[in-house]
Amino acid sequence: MNACPYGFRVVGATWEARRLVDAAAALSAHASCDPRAELDRECYLSAFQYGDDFRRHVEATGSTKEFAGECWAPWLWFDVDRANLSIALAAARRLAVTLDERYRLADGDVLAFYSGGKGFHLGLPTSLWQPKPAVTFHKIARRFAERLAELAGVTIDTGVYDKVRLFRAPNSRHPKTGLHKRQLSLDVLMQMSIDGIKELAAEPTPFDLPEPAATNDQAAADWLDAETEVGRQGEANAARRAERKGSSTLNRSTLAIIRDGDALATGDRHRMLFSAAANLGEFGCPSALAQALLTEAGLDSGLPPKEVRRQIECGLTHGRNG
Repeated sequence: MNACPYGFRVVGATWEARRLVDAAAALSAHASCDPRAELDRECYLSAFQYGDDFRRHVEATGSTKEFAGECWAPWLWFDVDRANLSIALAAARRLAVTLDERYRLADGDVLAFYSGGKGFHLGLPTSLWQPKPAVTFHKIARRFAERLAELAGVTIDTGVYDKVRLFRAPNSRHPKTGLHKRQLSLDVLMQMSIDGIKELAAEPTPFDLPEPAATNDQAAADWLDAETEVGRQGEANAARRAERKGSSTLNRSTLAIIRDGDALATGDRHRMLFSAAANLGEFGCPSALAQALLTEAGLDSGLPPKEVRRQIECGLTHGRNG
């Protein structure tokens, strides 16, 4: 019995309500082009799955925010986005080759998609190493994925590994391009042109979800390495929190951003906003207060609203966890 059967689904823009779903059933509906999946619309599924504590959290709060329990996933997702789609395709191909060579994958083990926008998604089955649910599962997944991306010489979007991250659903329609997130065989991914792939993405197409992949010793070893590294980092963070307990200070840059939004208009806007939110998180600042203090400065700096919200929430989480 799956200890983490739940996920969430969003129909419409990313800020719409999170609906609790049976994760496997929701993914299957999108893969089979079930009419109930509403494939003519923008739609997302959670990148991870959760247990009963998540269900209780959503039912009690009406939100997925600040969920701190265990998570798990049947697929480890890689998101390769670039402004130039040809560059994204080349990177996705390098990553696919690296996964295949390292784990000696069978045909169909990896799920590959054109996102319908500016990138590609690859899904590696976790049945290769059979990980257990954990509070830090998302962090281990990130380190595991980062290591594989490093081996491939590819940059990936690590935002996918936030614990309650949503991820574009298969066959759903991209709101800007009108194209669908289209499943691609590895042969198509490796050989077809960008124009050909876009033609395929003009309509949703049903596909079969593969059977669980056979276990692989190298994948298990790689996951154990990532798990050990995350554990060490957690211990180091706990030690730092103990040392500075009661001695947190508000950084000058954080004060400057709160007092004068123009302070964020120079330099690395993403990093500065993240750092300010992390500094507030050290004090246990509530999310609503941090958003109220920092959002205006973030918007004035030219960052889009979605990115402002994300940087603040990610920074808060980082600051609270040390």
